[in-house]
Amino acid sequence: MPASPSTARAMNDRLALRLLQQQGPLTATQLKQHTGLSRPTVADLVDRLAASGLIEVVGEAGAQRRGPNAKLYGIVAGRAHLAALDVRTEGVSVLVSDLVGEVLGEASVPIGGDTGTGHAVEQAVALVERVAKEAGADRLHTVGIGAPGLIDPATGELRDSGGLPAWHRRLVAALQERLPAARVTVENETNLAALAEQRDGAARDRDTFVLLWLGIGTGAAVVLDGHLRRGASGGTGEIGFLPVPWTRGLPSATDCEGGFHSLASSAAIAELAVRHGVTAPAGTEEPLGAGLVRAAVEAVAAGGAGTGTGDAGAGPGDGARTGGAGVGSAGAGSAGGAEGGAGDAEGGAGDAEGGAGAFLDALADRVALGVASVVAVLDPGCVVLGGEVGRAGGEELAGRVEERIRRMAPLPTEVRAGVLGGAAVLRGALLTAREAAQEELFSPLDR
Repeated sequence: MPASPSTARAMNDRLALRLLQQQGPLTATQLKQHTGLSRPTVADLVDRLAASGLIEVVGEAGAQRRGPNAKLYGIVAGRAHLAALDVRTEGVSVLVSDLVGEVLGEASVPIGGDTGTGHAVEQAVALVERVAKEAGADRLHTVGIGAPGLIDPATGELRDSGGLPAWHRRLVAALQERLPAARVTVENETNLAALAEQRDGAARDRDTFVLLWLGIGTGAAVVLDGHLRRGASGGTGEIGFLPVPWTRGLPSATDCEGGFHSLASSAAIAELAVRHGVTAPAGTEEPLGAGLVRAAVEAVAAGGAGTGTGDAGAGPGDGARTGGAGVGSAGAGSAGGAEGGAGDAEGGAGDAEGGAGAFLDALADRVALGVASVVAVLDPGCVVLGGEVGRAGGEELAGRVEERIRRMAPLPTEVRAGVLGGAAVLRGALLTAREAAQEELFSPLDR
C-alpha cells in the first residue's frame, strides 16, 4: 500500500534533514542527488522546511562555474541549545552546543568526596546554568547526562547504588526542576563512550563491538548489530565484578574488590607500576594509571626499558596477587569507581622483571582476562580499549592484548585503542542529546 501524500512528505523531510545533519550544508541539486527525489519534490521540501524554521540559506556554492551561485541550505543551528554532562565521583564537566552539535561553551568543577549532597547538587546545577548563559543559550532544549551506575531500563532513571555519591541521583531531579522546559535524560557513562567511539572514534566501521573502559575504574559497553545492549536490569557491562585470578578473593554483590576492577583500575595499575619501577611525570591532569601507561609507552617507543627493577612475579600479569582497588561503583559498566589503595604484592616463583616493556606486558596479561571473557561469551569481533588508560596505551597496549587473545580465544578478535579517551563520555552525552532534540524538532508538522 503506497504512503499517503502527507506521510511521503514527512519521510522526505526527515531524509533531507538527516542528510543535512550528517553532511552539512547542501544545495538543492545535491539534495536531489542524495535523496533520488525529483527536482520539484526537493523544491517543495526545501520551502516547507524553511517555512518551518528548520533550515535556512547559509551560503552559496558554485563560485567556479558560470551562472548564478546555488544556495546552500543548512539546519538552523540556533533553533535549539543542548547541554551534555559527564558526571564523575570527583566532579562534573559540562558543555553547551547548538542543534548541529557545535560546542559553544564548556567548563568543569571538582566536587570533593566530603561535599554535602545539597551543596554538590547546587554546584553542578549552577555550572550548567553558567555555561549556558556564557554560551548565549537562553533556554536549553535537551540535557544529556552520562553517569556511573545502573540505569533502570523501565524508567530510564539512575538507580540507587551504594557505591556512588548521593548527589548523582539528586542531580537529575534538580536539573529538571531548575530547567522545567528542558528534556533531561541520563545514560550510563560507558554506554555513552561506546556510542561516541562508534560515531567519531575507533569503532566507526563496526556494527558489533565491545568497548572495555579503562579509567579510574573499569566497565564495558556492548553494541550488537548496531544496537546498544543494556540487559534485563540495565547492568550489561558490569565487568568490574567479573571474578578473576590473582586477587585476594571474590567480589560481592555490592563490592567489586576481588573482581576485574582489582586488576585493571587506575589504583591497581599504579601498584603494578611501582613493582616495575615505572613512574609518571608530575603535574599530569589525567588519572594516575593513564599517566603511568603513557610514560611506559613513551619509554618503549624511545627504546628504553624503564627505570628500576620490579619485584619477582609468579606467572601472568606479573604473578602478583594484587588487592582490591577500593569499592567500585555498583553501576553498569561504571567507569568512575572509587580509586582506593591497591593491596600488597605477594611474591612467587619466576624471574624478576622490571621496566616499561615488562609493565605493559603485565598489564596486557590482566586486560586480556577481561577481553577473553567478553570474546568467549559475545564473539564481538572487535574490542575497543576505551577510557583514559585505553587511549594512553594506544596501539602498543592494544597490540599486546590482541596477541594474548589470539592464544587464549578460538574466535578472531581485533583489539583497538580508543581514540576519544575520557572525552568520549561527554561526546556521547552530546550525541544523545542532539538526537533526542532532533527527533522532536524534526517530527512531522501539521502542514
